[in-house]
This record gives sequence, C-alpha cells and structure tokens, in this order.
Amino acid sequence: MIDYLKGKLVFKDPTFVIIDINGVGYHVKVSLNTYSQIKDEEHIKLLTHLHIKEDAHTLYGFKEEMEKRLFLLLISISGVGPNTGLMILSSLSGGELETAISQEDHKTIQRVKGVGAKTAQRIVLELKDKINKENLAEPQVVSGGFIQQQQHLKEEALQALITLGFTKAMAEKNIASVLKKSGSEISLEELIKASLRST
Repeated sequence: MIDYLKGKLVFKDPTFVIIDINGVGYHVKVSLNTYSQIKDEEHIKLLTHLHIKEDAHTLYGFKEEMEKRLFLLLISISGVGPNTGLMILSSLSGGELETAISQEDHKTIQRVKGVGAKTAQRIVLELKDKINKENLAEPQVVSGGFIQQQQHLKEEALQALITLGFTKAMAEKNIASVLKKSGSEISLEELIKASLRST
C-alpha cells in the first residue's frame, strides 16, 4: 500500500523515526539495524510496510530490501506479529538471523525477548527452505563510533528498552550488566542490542 517514504528525518529514536513529507509527519517504527544506518542522515528513504489492525494503522520502515523481506517472512508465521518481527530484527542482524534459521539454531532465535521455544522452532521450520532458496543476506557492515557520554547513553538505551516492552528494573539491570562487561566504549545500538540479548 505504501511501498516507501522519502523525506526529511525530523526525529529519530532507536525504535522509531518521524519523516516529514510535504508538511506531514509520518511515524515509522524501525529496527535497531535500520536506526544505526540512518542516524547521520538528514533526508532519508525508507522501504515501508503498513500493518493494518482494527484499532491501528502502523508503518514499519527498513533501510534495506533484505531486512524488509525478512520482516515480511517473519510476520507470515502464525504467532509472530510485527512488533515481535521488529524485535527479532533489532536483536539479530539479517545475516545472523539467516544463519540461525539455515543451521536450525533455535536457541539463538529464542534468546530474543518475547520469542518462546515453540515460536523459534516454527520460524526455523517455516523459513528454512525459503531462506536457503532466496539467500537474502548481504554483507553486514558493523557501524562503529557514535560514542556518547555514558549517562546519556544509558538514558537513551533505557528509554528504547522500555519502548520495546521491558520493565524499567529489567532494562536497568541488563544495561548495567552489558556496560560492566564492555566498559564505556560502546555505541548506543550495540548497548541496546546486547541488552536485548542478556535476558
């Protein structure tokens, strides 16, 4: 229905962005992977998927075609809604997800918040043949930098985790655990991603 949006990036958060197109602000949910790729851009183009429910019309945005296709594959599975699909793509890169599926590595997928054993098994079972056939993965470029003062970093990561469904106490515990291991030389995306996995 809306295949992509192209406009001025007026607000960005690790979980969503607002794109201004001719004076209309579009609220678009994004994965951590997409956020890390667009954070320095002023004008952006995002591939989108419009998810329609009775009580809400929600836009999901993706920087890369491969991530959008993985998202659509994930939400085609019974029990995997768009928010869970986005959570998976925030916790794992496209390449990591494909590897986990093709190697039948349920445990990696199961480590994502909100994904139980049965759902992880269903994802592998239903997507293995499709993934092997399409081989969607593109080389993953790990973006470094974007180091912020630790307090500001913790606050942004905390807000993102709460938005993604964590309780404040659990989010703070995970962030503290990750920072203890990694020290302050960690980017916001890496901190959130590691915190998502440390449950």
